Amino acid sequence: MPTIPSPLGLLLDVDGPIASPITRTISTPSIVTDLISLAGAHVPIAFITGRSADFIRDQVVAPLVAAGLPKNFRMYGVCEKGAVWFPIGAAGMGEVVVDRDVALPPAVVDEVRQLVADSFAAEMFFDETKQAMISVEQRTDVSREAFQSRQPAFNDAAFAIMVEHGLGVRFADRECADTSGQIPFRLDATIISTDIESVTLDKDHAAERALAFFSESGPLPRLWRSVGDSRSDYRMADHLHEAGYDVSHVDVRPADGILDRPYPIIVIDDQIHDEAGATFLHYWAQKLALTP
Repeated sequence: MPTIPSPLGLLLDVDGPIASPITRTISTPSIVTDLISLAGAHVPIAFITGRSADFIRDQVVAPLVAAGLPKNFRMYGVCEKGAVWFPIGAAGMGEVVVDRDVALPPAVVDEVRQLVADSFAAEMFFDETKQAMISVEQRTDVSREAFQSRQPAFNDAAFAIMVEHGLGVRFADRECADTSGQIPFRLDATIISTDIESVTLDKDHAAERALAFFSESGPLPRLWRSVGDSRSDYRMADHLHEAGYDVSHVDVRPADGILDRPYPIIVIDDQIHDEAGATFLHYWAQKLALTP
């Protein structure tokens, strides 16, 4: 592993800034090219995502390997918001570790899977690749409007299943006064999915894990950028700021509301999602004199 200092570190959400939320793939070729260039300059790069390890392997790591990753670089993946993690090398993903302590009971997983099959299969699908959390996602052959019109009914039905199994659960977007640890799970609705997950999973903890991994292989830069398309992605920058790093957060979907934070928030003109992500990565590749 390299010990050459880098002037920059990156914590990247995947859906939105890297992979298109429409195609669920890296649709902009320059993203792959610039990630490889930045990795070659020893920039530590972590993918901090709610996606599964299988998704990152197929949709992110495979294109990077095919395009030719350098021999020495620092790259890491933390999936399912901190429940799954692995190193990434020139040959692809290394050993995948799963925190089984935060996983949902198999009986609940089975019942939610059946709920989707019985009542919601026309608009969404059960993500079979998740290992610790449950994700039910919009089908790519239906409109966003069709999915979101049915999402509240699914959310209520899934919430009821959790309660029937005696599990504490809350909605992520609703106020909850209980801070005693009696509510171990949350139901988090996004623009393309609903996740059911342990309340201990979040992107600040995932960021902490990524930095710990990078620190084992060499010095860490003082300057960091985190990039994401949801309000929860700010937690990556929250951790970096609290740890004393010079950080700015790049919000690639500011229409949802820019949060008030003690560090700078960057918006890429009127660009959103992977278009904004591509512009951001290319800016840094040029700034570090890696591309023409």
